[in-house]
Amino acid sequence: MQINIKDSIRFISKLTILRLYNAGLVFSSYYITRWLKKPVQWGLPITISIEPTTACNLRCPECPSGLRSFTRDTGNLREDFFRKTIDELHQRLMCLIFYFQGEPYINPKFLDMVKYAHDRGIYTITSTNGHFLNDENARKTIESGLDRLIISVDGTTQETYEQYRIGGNLEHVLQGARNIIKWKKELNASHPHVIFQFLVVRPNEHQIPEIYRLAKEIGVDEVKLKSAQVYDYENGNPLIPTQEKYARYRMQKDGTWTVKHALANHCWKLWHACVITWDGMVVPCCFDKDATHRLGDLRQASFRSLWQGSAYQAFRKAILAGRDKIDICTNCTEGCSPYR
Repeated sequence: MQINIKDSIRFISKLTILRLYNAGLVFSSYYITRWLKKPVQWGLPITISIEPTTACNLRCPECPSGLRSFTRDTGNLREDFFRKTIDELHQRLMCLIFYFQGEPYINPKFLDMVKYAHDRGIYTITSTNGHFLNDENARKTIESGLDRLIISVDGTTQETYEQYRIGGNLEHVLQGARNIIKWKKELNASHPHVIFQFLVVRPNEHQIPEIYRLAKEIGVDEVKLKSAQVYDYENGNPLIPTQEKYARYRMQKDGTWTVKHALANHCWKLWHACVITWDGMVVPCCFDKDATHRLGDLRQASFRSLWQGSAYQAFRKAILAGRDKIDICTNCTEGCSPYR
């Protein structure tokens, strides 16, 4: 269930000479950077994440959308701005991750924008809490050409599920998944590749075997177990799993907790990907949830000028100088060496 040949073929089918050439530029500049220890950036991103909305129907405890704790503006991505951005980037862009914060399906133009990206040959991904996958939206999702659909299912019983997905209804989510599978069959479609994403936390870790059984029963293509990022971990946190392999943190001899990976002073994400907020702010990665490290505004400049601009280069230099000095990096596993 974990390997899907059809999904791989679908991704490969979208590759072009220009996209492969651009990827070569990005890869080579990243490794030259690591060798020279100074930032060299060639090409444009292979992957971008675009935020459809900051709104969410749930109140998850470790999520700024759920906590309603943003200091930045909130709102929905506008279709005209999205099209302008895609028109600038699509020839070199391999993958569009259509989420950042919020629940994508809340934006009424979300699936229209997915279709726009699909028509330009971009591999499209989104992540949803599954509460908006009614029969109509399920059919429209298939028709949009979406390539990958990640559905968050963080428990296999309502009692466990709602401990993290506060305000959520598990049966509603599972029915949404069934709707997607039904319409894939009805429309004879191999897409989207459907993933149940299981955020492993202490209240649900005992249900890991059950999520695999449930996914198989419904007809889901894959299950992904994800480690949970928690903000207040130094003195422990009731969400940290007891099974160490599923935790990002470990207890030290003095009883305090620390991130269990050692940060390396490089980051692949800063060379191949970026995040664009609903209102056009370019930020380094998905860990900058409140967009505190703003590297440019697409309402005022082209993406290419920002990607090669002074703010981006300064941030890349800071990464090389010491990720432990950058707040959004200290709770991240990207580019980490194994255990301390």
